[in-house]
Amino acid sequence: MISAGDLRNGVTMEYEGEVYSVLEFQHVKPGKGAAFVRTRLKNIKTGAVVEKTFRPTEKMSKAHIDRQDMQYLYTDGELYHFMNNETFDQIALNASDVGDALKFVKENETVKILSHDGNVFGIEPPLFVELEITETEPGFAGNTAQGATKPAIVETGASVQVPLFINQGEIIKIDTRTGEYLSRVNN
Repeated sequence: MISAGDLRNGVTMEYEGEVYSVLEFQHVKPGKGAAFVRTRLKNIKTGAVVEKTFRPTEKMSKAHIDRQDMQYLYTDGELYHFMNNETFDQIALNASDVGDALKFVKENETVKILSHDGNVFGIEPPLFVELEITETEPGFAGNTAQGATKPAIVETGASVQVPLFINQGEIIKIDTRTGEYLSRVNN
């Protein structure tokens, strides 16, 4: 059990039959009346964000989230197939379960499969990936002090904004959390 006064960002808990992750919390001590904890919670299964207020002494169950490293094998159009590298067990997930999590992930890369009580609800790709540019306008050197960018398509099919000097065939590093270009990778 965890009390509302102990809530911190990233803590997962069970509340009203759902599992939530704390996005933000604020301890409020008004001049008049009792203190309370104002929170923004994300439902880990539906992705919905709600705001809840708790008394600091309220108790709720702490939820245990399993994060398991699995290798992304392939997609057959409807299902995405993953394999546990230790036991070689394979699982298949629907496109709705995967969402946009794999837009920067190539086949045979390792991802974290998130589950609660055996039910998979999400995928965490690696924080940074290196992908080849398969399609973009020709690059040119010039006045890039203003940070001008152009669209580029990477080998997974995702679109990324890159600096003007990047050419087709180059390998770039991407932050998968934001989808932003970080740097060019030297071969």
